[in-house]
Amino acid sequence: MKKELSLNNGTKIPMIGFGTWRLEEGEQAYNAVKYALEVGYRHIDTAQGYQNESSVGQAILDSGIDRQQLYVTTKVVNTVRGYDNTTRSIEASLEKLKMDYLDLVLIHWPNPKSVRDKGENAWKEANAETWRALEDLVEAGKIRSIGISNFLEHHIEELLKTARIKPVLNQIKIAPGCYPEALINYCRQHEIELEAYSPLGAGELFSHETVLEMAKKYDCTAAQLALRWVIDRGCIPLPRSTNPKNIQSNLELEGIEISEEDSLVLQNLTGMSGATDPDSATF
Repeated sequence: MKKELSLNNGTKIPMIGFGTWRLEEGEQAYNAVKYALEVGYRHIDTAQGYQNESSVGQAILDSGIDRQQLYVTTKVVNTVRGYDNTTRSIEASLEKLKMDYLDLVLIHWPNPKSVRDKGENAWKEANAETWRALEDLVEAGKIRSIGISNFLEHHIEELLKTARIKPVLNQIKIAPGCYPEALINYCRQHEIELEAYSPLGAGELFSHETVLEMAKKYDCTAAQLALRWVIDRGCIPLPRSTNPKNIQSNLELEGIEISEEDSLVLQNLTGMSGATDPDSATF
């Protein structure tokens, strides 16, 4: 199993990351991230909107692991758009995370409600100016790579019209039963890699009969099955857990070899929730 994925700017990213969505600031986020680092994760994914950057940063600092061995991502929150606001928000994230640089920064959503309220096409200029700020922060050495999250084809197409730096990846919902093949293919045609948030279907997989039967067949957990499936599709999963046993087992994916037939079953799994439409989301 590949340990890293090469990005279009020549950098590399670990093939699995630890997600921190819904981990509360304070002990919960701190303990989960600290344990994840102890058992071997070297890729931590947070966001301004998760409101846990301070705890994530403290856990990283207290781990004693050399910063150069870690890959840390944050995301620009929906209420921040434009050049100056974006720049200030990244400076604030660096301070909360107690870091001199970030490995990756993403625009979290392409067309949030706060931008839509300003006009039907307001997102185009808003994203362009936010991206310009991120590009300048790359040139200043504060960020090493920049990317996008929840962007659909038309959002990417618009961004590429003015971008000096191409996004290295698009973080979207990918899980068994939620595999937006056209978007994935579009990204790959533009050398944009894929990260998978909610790779466990936000917990839906744990009660899905087909998944449970297949996990038994491969002598692994439902989570391990889903994570290996995501990696086999060439995407980077970001599992999140507060349970130490699950945090560790989610890294133990060697030896799980899913047949192509079963992979297609998982890809076309029914009864799973799809991704939120970024052009009509209420946040």
